[in-house]
Amino acid sequence: MCISAAEAMFSGTTLYAGRRNHPDHGLIHVIGYQNTAENLSAGPNAMVLHLPAVHMTPDHFIDVGRDADILERMVDAVRPVPASAPAVMDWMGDDDRTRAVHVFEHDVYTVVLASDPALIPAALGQVPAHRRPALTPELFAFYAERYPTHTIALCCFDNAQAQRAKPLLMWYEPLDAGQLALPALDCHTGGAPDLEAEVEVDHWVLFGTDEATGLWGGVVDYRVGMRHRLREFLPDTVVGRRFEGAMPNGDFVVDHEDLLTGGLDAVRRVGPA
Repeated sequence: MCISAAEAMFSGTTLYAGRRNHPDHGLIHVIGYQNTAENLSAGPNAMVLHLPAVHMTPDHFIDVGRDADILERMVDAVRPVPASAPAVMDWMGDDDRTRAVHVFEHDVYTVVLASDPALIPAALGQVPAHRRPALTPELFAFYAERYPTHTIALCCFDNAQAQRAKPLLMWYEPLDAGQLALPALDCHTGGAPDLEAEVEVDHWVLFGTDEATGLWGGVVDYRVGMRHRLREFLPDTVVGRRFEGAMPNGDFVVDHEDLLTGGLDAVRRVGPA
C-alpha cells in the first residue's frame, strides 16, 4: 500500500485517522502513517501521500520524539478483539488556498509539501541529491487531475535510511470535517495508479475520535511521561483491524457519525472523484 516515486515494496503498514477538538487548533484531523520500505530502485525514492487538508506547513508535522511506537500501541489496543467479517468496501467512483510549497527535514525524510502537485517538480532542486527521486510526469498529472484540492506530501528517502523511519504524524484542518480519510491508493512503479485494478492489502487501519462515549473502542496504553504536546493530538480509544486480501484500489474513508454508531462496518474503500 502506498504510491512511490519509483519501484519499491512496502510492508507492515499501519494507518491511523482521528478527529480531535484541539485546545489550540480547534476541530482538526490527525493522520498517522508507518511502514517498512524496501527501495527497489537504483536511486533515491519517495512516498507520495495525498491529504484532504485545507492548508499545511511544516508545523503540521508532529515530532513523535521517543514515542516511535505510538501506532503499535494503538494496534495493541484493538488486536485482542476477534476480527469481524470483512466490511463491505464500496468503490466510489475548492478552495482559494495560497499556492505554496515547503521543503523541510522530518525524521529520515526530506518532505516536499505542496498545495498544488504541479509545484513539486520545480522544488526538487531543494532536496539533497542522495534523497532526490526522479519523478514521472504522469504521476503528478494524475494528482493534479484527480486530487486538485488536496495537499500533496512527497516524502523522499535514500536506500540506507528507508527502514529506520518513525511514524509520520500530521494534523490539519480537513476539507470535510465530517469524513475521516486515509490515503491508501496503491502503485509501486513510479507511474499513476490503476484505478480499475484490485490490489493486495495487508495492513492495520485505525480510527479515533474524542467524541466517542461509553465502551467505544479499545483503550490505548501510552508510555508514561509522554510529552503533553504530543498527547493532545492522540486518541484515548481506537477502533481498527487488519485488512488483508484483494480490494479495489482506493482510500479508506468513513463518515464520522457512522464511525460513532457503526464502527468499522461503516468503513468503505473509495477512489478519487
